[in-house]
Amino acid sequence: MAKKNNTADIGFEKEIWKAADLLRGNLDASEYKSVVLGLIFLKYISDRFEAKYNELVEEGDGFEEDKDEYTSENIFFVPQEARWAVVAEAAHTPEVGTAIDNAMRLIEKENPRLKGILPKNFARPELDKRRLGDVVDLFTNIQMKEHGDSKDILGRTYEYCLSKFAEAEGKLAGEFYTPACIVRTLVEVLQPYSGRVYDPCCGSGGMFVQSAKFINEHQGNINNISVFGQDSNPTTWKMAQMNLAIRGIEADLGKFAADTFFDDQHPTLKADYILANPPFNLSDWGADKLQDDVRWKYGIPPSGNANFAWIQHMIHHLSPHGRIGMVLANGALSSQSGGEGTIRENIIKADLVECIVAMPSQLFYTTGIPVSLWFLNRAKKQTGKILFIDARQMGTMVTRKLRELTEEDIQRIAKTYNDFQAGVLEDEKGYCAAATLDEVAKQDYILTPGRYVGIAEAEDDGEPFLEKMERLTSELSEMFEKSHQLEEEIRKQLGSIGFKI
Repeated sequence: MAKKNNTADIGFEKEIWKAADLLRGNLDASEYKSVVLGLIFLKYISDRFEAKYNELVEEGDGFEEDKDEYTSENIFFVPQEARWAVVAEAAHTPEVGTAIDNAMRLIEKENPRLKGILPKNFARPELDKRRLGDVVDLFTNIQMKEHGDSKDILGRTYEYCLSKFAEAEGKLAGEFYTPACIVRTLVEVLQPYSGRVYDPCCGSGGMFVQSAKFINEHQGNINNISVFGQDSNPTTWKMAQMNLAIRGIEADLGKFAADTFFDDQHPTLKADYILANPPFNLSDWGADKLQDDVRWKYGIPPSGNANFAWIQHMIHHLSPHGRIGMVLANGALSSQSGGEGTIRENIIKADLVECIVAMPSQLFYTTGIPVSLWFLNRAKKQTGKILFIDARQMGTMVTRKLRELTEEDIQRIAKTYNDFQAGVLEDEKGYCAAATLDEVAKQDYILTPGRYVGIAEAEDDGEPFLEKMERLTSELSEMFEKSHQLEEEIRKQLGSIGFKI
C-alpha cells in the first residue's frame, strides 16, 4: 500500500487560501481568520439555498420562498437581501463590507440556530475593501461543481484554512485546531458508528467532522450519531458551529461558550464515544473551588495541572459501554506529583485503560511537547490487560517543522488495536505489547509504552562478527591517524602566530 499523506489533493483549497491571503493586509491571523471562514460559510449557505431554490422553481408550485421547504431539509433559509447575488453585486463598491455584514445579520434573524454565531465585522475600516471585493469575485466565479460536491469542497476548504491559520498563529492555535491525522487516528480506533459522541473541549469541531467522515466512508448513516460538545473560547465556539453546519452535522454545543469544569453544559450526558484533545498541562484551572466535585472519583486532581481533571471529567460522562480516545502530554503517563500517580493507579486498577499509543514528535503546529493517545473503555474485551503501542518512529515530514501520520500509519495503529481486542495480536518488539495489570503494577503504574514494548532487534546484516570487528577497528585506526595529522597541523598553525599548546 502506497504511503498517502492526509494533505494530498488540496489544489482547490490551496488556491482559495492563496487568494484569500491577499485580504490579510495588516490584520493579525486571529482576526483575519473570522473574515475568511465567515466568507466560506456565507458561500456555503448561499450555494445550498440556491440549489434548493432552483429545484422548487422548476417544480412550479410557487414554494421557492416558503421557509419550511428549506428547514425541513436542514437547509438554512437565506432572505432575498442576503443572497450571494446581492453580495456579488456590491463586490467592487466601498459598501461591500456592509453588504456582507447585513447578509450575516439577516441570515441569523431567519435561522435561530445561527443566532450570535456569524462574524459581522466586514465593514471595519482596517479591512481593505478592494481586496475583499476580489475574494468575493473569486467565490462568485468559481464553478464549485467542477471540483465535486460544493458541500464537500467548501467543507474541505474550511478545514484546510483552519490548518493554515493554526500554522500562522503558532502556539495560540492549540485552542482551536488538532492536526487531522491525530483526529483520524482516534476516530479509526474508536469507530463511532452510532450513539452519543462528546468532546468537552471541542475547539473548531474537528473530532465531529472526522467522525462524520468515517461514517460516510463506511456507508453508515450520520443520523445515527448525536453530537455534544463544549468550548470555553467564544470565538472558537462560533467557529465550531459554522464548521459543523457546513458539514450538515447537527450538534448541541451548549447554550454558549463556557468553562467545562465550572459550567458543564451537558451535566447528565452519558456518552458512547468521547474524543478530545484537552489543553496540555493546564494550570490554575480552579481546583481549589472544586475539591468536593462528584467527578473526582479516583482522586482530587492537583491545582497545577488539569490533565487528570480532564480524564476524570470524561470518565464521569461515559456510558456503561462507553469509550474514550484522548490526546495527553506524555507527562501524564508517569507523573507522580500532586497525587497524579495515585489517580492514574486507581484508574488502571478499575481496568478502564485499554490502550496507550506514544506518538511521534512534531505533529503539532503549536507545541513541541511529545504526546500520547489514551484509549479508555468501560467494557473492555481483553479485561486485565493494556495494549501499548510505540508509534514514535511513524510519520513523514511534510514541511521542515511538521510531521504527519500517513494513511498507512493510521490503519496500522487501528489494526493493531483491533487485533488486540480480538485476542489475536502477537507482541512485536519495539512496536507493540499487551501487558497485564500485574506487569503494569510492577512498573509502579507508569504507562510509558517504551517500558513494555522494548527495543526492536537490529536486523542481521549477514556480516560475521569477527570480520565486522576487524573492519571497524581498521576504520577506527585510520580515523585516529587522521586526527593525529590534524592535531599536528593545528599546533603548527597556532605556533606560526605565536601560540603554543
